[in-house]
Amino acid sequence: MEGRPIAPALLAWYEREGRDLPWRRTRDPYLIWLSEVILQQTRVAQGMDYYMRFTARWPDVGSLAAASEDEVLKQWQGLGYYSRARNLHAAARQVVERFGGVFPQTVEEVRSLRGVGEYTAAAICSAACDAPCAVVDGNVYRVLARLFDLDLPIDTTAGRRAFAALAQEELDAEHPGLYNQAIMDFGALQCTPAAPRCGDCPFADRCLALAAGTVVERPVRRQRTAVRERWFNYLHLTCRGEVALRRRGAGDIWQGLWEFPMIETEGPEAFEALCGGEAFARWVGPGPWRLAGTVAMAPHRLTHRTLRAVFHRIEVDAWSAEAAPLALGAAEAEGKALPRLVARYLEREPLI
Repeated sequence: MEGRPIAPALLAWYEREGRDLPWRRTRDPYLIWLSEVILQQTRVAQGMDYYMRFTARWPDVGSLAAASEDEVLKQWQGLGYYSRARNLHAAARQVVERFGGVFPQTVEEVRSLRGVGEYTAAAICSAACDAPCAVVDGNVYRVLARLFDLDLPIDTTAGRRAFAALAQEELDAEHPGLYNQAIMDFGALQCTPAAPRCGDCPFADRCLALAAGTVVERPVRRQRTAVRERWFNYLHLTCRGEVALRRRGAGDIWQGLWEFPMIETEGPEAFEALCGGEAFARWVGPGPWRLAGTVAMAPHRLTHRTLRAVFHRIEVDAWSAEAAPLALGAAEAEGKALPRLVARYLEREPLI
C-alpha cells in the first residue's frame, strides 16, 4: 500500500455507492452536528426518523436551545445513551450564550462545546467547511486496519494515536468532507464487520489483511469489559386516576428520565419477599393495596450491563407519604421521557 493513496478509489466507490442522506445535502454545521450526535451508537436506519423529527421541531440551534430538557429527552426517547441528548441541549445553549446563536465552524470552537469530541468536531468542520481533518470512528478503524493489516489494538492510547496519524495521512486534503463521508460509508456498506464484500472490493488487489487471511481478525481490541447484571423491581403504583413517577438522578444510567418507583436487588426477588421489605412498605404504605398483575421483561442489554426487570402493577386506595409527591395525572405522565425499558413495558400495559 506504500505510496498508493486510497482516496481516489474511495471517492470513485462513493460516487457509485454512497448513501444519499439529508445531512449530506447541507453545509449547515448545526444540521451536520445534529446528525452526528444522533448517529453515535445508532444505526442510520433508526436515527433517520429522529433526525427528521428534531429538524422539523428545532430547525436551528436557537430553537433547540430554547427548548426544555424534558422536551429534548422526550423526543430522544428510544435512542438510548441519554447523555447524548443532555449534552446536545447544553451545547445548543452554549452556542447561543457564547457564539450569539451562530454555530461555530473552527475545530477548536466546535471542540469546546459540551459533549463534542475530536471525531465529532472533525466530522462537522470537514463536512461544513472542508476543514482538513480526518475522522476516525469504528468504520474507519476497521477499513484502515484491514487495508494495512494493522494489529495495533484500537482501544489503547498508542493504537488510537497511530490510527489517527494514518487517517490524517490518507485524507484527501482537497476534498476532506467528501473523503470522510466516503470512508465511513465504505466501512458501513462494503468493509462490514461481518461478511465484508471482499469479492467486489476496489482494494481487493492491495488489501494486506485479505492477502494475509486476517480480515476477520481486524481490527484488534485488547480490553474486554465485563457485563454486569442488575435486577430492577418496579412498583407500578396507581391511585384514583394517578400514577407515581420519579425522575432518576445523577450518577447512574438514564439520568433525568422518569420511571416508576423501583427497588433494586442483588438477584431475582419473589414478590412475597419483596413486599415484606422496608422499601416496599414505604412506597406502598399500610394499605389496603391490590396486586393487579406482574410482568417479567426480557433482559434489557446496555453496553456494559444487562438489566432484568419485573414490573408489579399495584393499585392503592391512598398514596403513601413517599409516593404522594410523585403522583401525576395521565396527561402530565404521558409527556415524560421514559427509559426504553419502561416504554417497552407500557407498550403492553396501560399507564393508569
